[in-house]
Formats: sequence, structure tokens, C-alpha cells
Amino acid sequence: MVNVGTPVINIWSALINRPALGVFPGEDWPNRLQNVLMSVAPVGLDHVTTMMCGSCSNENAFKNIFIWYQKKQRGEATPFTESEIQSCMINQAPGAPALSILSFHGAFHGRTLGCLSTTHSKYIHKIDVPSFDWPIAPFPQYRYPLEENVRENAQEDARCLAEVERLIEQYGKRGIPVAGIIVEPIQSEGGDNEASPEFFQQLQKIAKARGSALLIDEVQTGGGPTGKIWCHEHFNLPSPPDVVTFSKKMQLGGYYHGAHMKPSQPYRVFNTWMGDPGKLLLLESILRVIKQESLLENVRRTGDKLKQGLMQAQKDFPHLLSATRGRGTFLAINCATPKLRDDIVGALKQKGVLSGGCGEQSIRFRPALIFGEKHVDIFLDKFRQVLKEVK
Repeated sequence: MVNVGTPVINIWSALINRPALGVFPGEDWPNRLQNVLMSVAPVGLDHVTTMMCGSCSNENAFKNIFIWYQKKQRGEATPFTESEIQSCMINQAPGAPALSILSFHGAFHGRTLGCLSTTHSKYIHKIDVPSFDWPIAPFPQYRYPLEENVRENAQEDARCLAEVERLIEQYGKRGIPVAGIIVEPIQSEGGDNEASPEFFQQLQKIAKARGSALLIDEVQTGGGPTGKIWCHEHFNLPSPPDVVTFSKKMQLGGYYHGAHMKPSQPYRVFNTWMGDPGKLLLLESILRVIKQESLLENVRRTGDKLKQGLMQAQKDFPHLLSATRGRGTFLAINCATPKLRDDIVGALKQKGVLSGGCGEQSIRFRPALIFGEKHVDIFLDKFRQVLKEVK
């Protein structure tokens, strides 16, 4: 069963009788639009709830997780008590329970209040804004090249996972149980920090053992830039995550989830804007082109070439660059200092190349899916020109 926001269906019901807008009478638009989203649903997640943006996708996914968690505590078919009904209206327990979402240092999940409590990338996002007392675990900080630091990076995985378990235990004892864990497949704004498939496999194992939902935030990574529609597909998870959020390249926001996460009552997760039907039509065309032109294969091929070029550049300019990393064309490289990073980004712009910074001293690369091997050659030529010029 597909759980698509009611406003999407209602909007299209209204438009079906208006051929001037390009909608043909008699066509089953609600099902067509559902099929667009479900055609790329993560394996095992057969429900989708549409939203407008990444922040509201994560925010409402948190609510969905809290509802799921409390339903487990209360009992599947147990009705709300009068005490719960009355106390929630004044923000008190038991109707407004003390629950938490565990996040990671360096994460970015949005700027709404709940999401901001799980965002830890830049102080300017958070300062002066009250936050929930929710646990924050360390995210792996790897040594590069990966193949030369296998033992050290495995130890880093183990350190971070042990802290996840410790925090879940600690917050449980404090009466603020961890209902869910949110994590990016690659921490984008925080510095393009990556973690191994083994890290994510063990994180999921911990979540299941502790009764917490695993939410994978694919707002940045979803849509194909890592060579797969969903970055977490690289991790060979033993079972689907509980929730996957999306936005940006997917044209609208929302989240996929399993049937077990579906609230029992209607309107428990709702929004003024629950997706834009027009954006779904754009997405339909985009997905068709991705398939027809084999753009995911193009991303994998082009990404391999770009990554090799960046690794060669760091070998030739070791005093300037290090730590090439990423998947597909979703790549990043570290500069020796934050100032150097800013200088390189500025110099590239003068040569007609738009790049961007992330974290303290990283340059991130986010080319379009149609970025080809010939474009890699053009970029690397300009990149090396800049590296020779900067001081």
C-alpha cells in the first residue's frame, strides 16, 4: 500500500477537469503520481509520505518515529488514555513523552526546531535557538587513503559505535529513551565525511537491538549522484532502514517507510504543503531520462575518472591537498587550510568553474548527472592551473 499525502490527490482531482492546464480528463493521475515515487522506492519500503523540502521531511519523519515508538510502548490497539489526551495539550507527560533522536557530530538535517537539534555542522545555524536535550555521537573520522589505513579506520568505526550504544544506554536511564537514530550516508555540509558499509551495518544492528528506528537522511545523496539512486544501497544492509528521507534532486520532499511505521490514525502526520504534483511530473521526466540515457552508469564511470584525477592532483600537490573521498561524482578533497580552500574555490570561479566548500577545509564536487568524461578533462585542466597559481 502506498501512503501518499491526501493534498496531492485532492489537488489533482481538482485539476483533472481543467484541460487548459495540460491535464487530460479521465486519466488516473493519483495512481500515476504514486507510481512515479514508488518506481524508485528503496527496496522494502512500500509507503511514501510527500512533503515540500528536506527540513519538513526530516521533521515529520521524527514525528512518525515518535508515534511508532509510543505505539509499541502502549500496545498496538491500545487507545489513548484521558490523561494522555489532556496532558499533551499542555506539553506535559504522559501525552507529550520525553523521547529523543540520536544524531552525529558534523551532521546537517535541517533548520526547523526538531531538525536543528540534530544539526551540528556550523554554529551560525544554531546559536540563540533553544534545542532539545538529545544525544550526539561521534561520526567516524577516517585516515586516507582508505586502503592504507584499514585497521585504524575499523578501530574508528568501533569507537563511534561503542559511543552510540553508551549514549542510548545513558539516555534510557535518564528517562529520555532514543526512539530513533538519524544519519547521513555521507555527511555533506559537515565536510563530506563518509563511513564504511560495515559501520552502517553495525549501526542498524544496534538500532534494532535497542528498539530504535533507523532514519537514513538522503536529502543530499538521493537521486543518483553516488552512482545509485540511494547512497545507502552501497552499504548492503541486511534489511531496509525504517525511514529514508529525500528532497533536492528528487524535486520535492518526503520520506519512504515500511508498513510498520504507518500511524494507525489519520492526520497524525500532515502538513499544509504535502508535496507539489507539478514537481512529480518533472520527476517523472527526470527518471525517464536517467534510465534512457544510462545516467547512473555515466555517474559511476565519470566519477571513477574524476576521483582518480583528484587523487593524482593530491599526489602531485601534497602540500596543498589530501583525503580524496566519496562515491560516484559525489566527491570531496581536503585543502591544507581553510583559507587555501577559499582561495582555490575563488580562483576556480574566475576560470568558470563553480565548486563549493563544506566542513572547515574541504572542497566538494557536485556535477550534474550528465557530467561526462570530457568534462572531467576540462575541469582537471583548470583545477591544476589553479593549484599551480595559488600560494
